[in-house]
Amino acid sequence: MSATPAAAQRIGVFGGAFDPPHWAHRALAETALAQLALDALLILPTGHAWHKSRALTPAPHRLAMCRLAFDGLERVHIDARETRRPGPSYTADTLQELAAEHPGAQLFLVLGADQLLAFQSWQRWQEVLRHATLAVANRPLHADGRVADGPVAEPDLSGVDLPFERLHMPLHPISATAVRARVQRSGGMGGLSGAGASPSGQGGKGGQGDQGDQGESTCTTDQAHPGPLHPPHQAAPALELLVPTAVARYISDHHLYLQPE
Repeated sequence: MSATPAAAQRIGVFGGAFDPPHWAHRALAETALAQLALDALLILPTGHAWHKSRALTPAPHRLAMCRLAFDGLERVHIDARETRRPGPSYTADTLQELAAEHPGAQLFLVLGADQLLAFQSWQRWQEVLRHATLAVANRPLHADGRVADGPVAEPDLSGVDLPFERLHMPLHPISATAVRARVQRSGGMGGLSGAGASPSGQGGKGGQGDQGDQGESTCTTDQAHPGPLHPPHQAAPALELLVPTAVARYISDHHLYLQPE
């Protein structure tokens, strides 16, 4: 995960709090790389998220977890620029910078359906559209737009009056909110088994090892994530079914998410 190649012509931009990054983030990254034929995919943990009411986990932790969560994915680069930017973090600023750094490149902003539905509330959203193509993956949502943590109907995006490309991937009923709540309830380890398992129960590079270490913005192959990450009958999944094992260990080692929100 070195610096973005200067010659890259198709660049994906995947921003978010990543607090923490989880299996659905990794699956979306892998889907974007394949379906958009990206030369590079930038993972940008947000700095100061103007739209979030809660304080984010300090940036060094979120950057470290991103390096672990996306480890092993070729053409993926962790970009810390938003965490170094003073004041609120806006996607329009990031895209403007990237367009200047990569003249002639085609930028793709990778989003979840929840972010698309709220897109016109973003700061300078028209400017975002001038700089990048929206690439949207569906997410299981409740009727009020909240990300669901269990099986619900796939949201209908046909009424969205915005240009976007659809990313096709299985619905993953998982959210960072649910991960933090799981850790807080369990007092730290969150059911970490230490088996190095991916959500499918198979080992995978994204779920192994401890090596490696952005805010309007949201792997192994899709076949490695064949179904819901935590079925409704499984009330308390092991943490590594929600996040890669290296991320679960980082959360435990650094005592993250233990305080109620």
